[in-house]
Amino acid sequence: MPNLSVNVGKLRLKNPLTVASGVFGWGEEFKDLIDLKKIGAITTKTITLKPKEGNPQPRIFETASGLLNSIGLENPGLDIFVKEKLSFLKEIRIPVIVSIWANDLEEFVELTKRLNRIRDIDGIELNLSCPNIKSSKTKDQRVRLIAQDPKATKRTVKAIRRVTSKALIAKLSPNVTDITELAESAEDAGADAVSLINTFFGLAMDWEKQTLITGGLSGPAIKPLALRAVYEVYKSVEIPIIGTGGIMNTTDALEFIMCGATAIGIGTANLVNPKITIEVIDGLRNYLKNRKIADIKELIGSFHHS
Repeated sequence: MPNLSVNVGKLRLKNPLTVASGVFGWGEEFKDLIDLKKIGAITTKTITLKPKEGNPQPRIFETASGLLNSIGLENPGLDIFVKEKLSFLKEIRIPVIVSIWANDLEEFVELTKRLNRIRDIDGIELNLSCPNIKSSKTKDQRVRLIAQDPKATKRTVKAIRRVTSKALIAKLSPNVTDITELAESAEDAGADAVSLINTFFGLAMDWEKQTLITGGLSGPAIKPLALRAVYEVYKSVEIPIIGTGGIMNTTDALEFIMCGATAIGIGTANLVNPKITIEVIDGLRNYLKNRKIADIKELIGSFHHS
């Protein structure tokens, strides 16, 4: 059988599939729909140090070719996560990557220190790029994400690298002029991998109800943009890339891998087809088998060498 295992920094995944943060919750919602043990890793919904209520309604709006969301990182906070959610994830016995967000650097460090002491957590994904959360303001009062500023990205990753020995993944924003600059900053600061990409800033309107929603656009609409980000970043950094954004089937997954992704994260597609992760794993295995390719690592970045 072909070898599907990959290494993402210190993480060894039995296959390249993880679930993107946000849509999979803590895994319980999918336990009766798929065999969670077959997935390479689970990336949790983003948690914060203290409980967070999230944004007011409306939070989700379906567009012609994607989903706009403004959840606002609603979560029960670190203590409840550890007490009530982590035990289920531990039982699955696959790598657990915890996505985190904080109001400031001090809070990021405190959250990371506490997670670093928990043996059952294998990796930490820094959500530096949530498009519906205010991070900081520039001198002209415009709200800016950490992942829109190379210096802030480097400063944040570096501070967190000092306090954790776990695999460290920086999730970057596509809402920038040059995402390679941000990826290089994360690599220089000690990130083990980068996750590309988070959602795009968007706006949708229900003119009949006279309501609008601003937030992050995900789904098939962003795939070509996400694919280019992976392709360009692969040429500029040495650390692994987790590619995500509009992956809906095996073909999409293969394109991301061939453009340079070591692993892939499936997000919005889980809401359309809860079995998509298993189908893609099977699809990748069949692709390798049919073409007599022994190891999926032979495909990583292969578009760059063709």
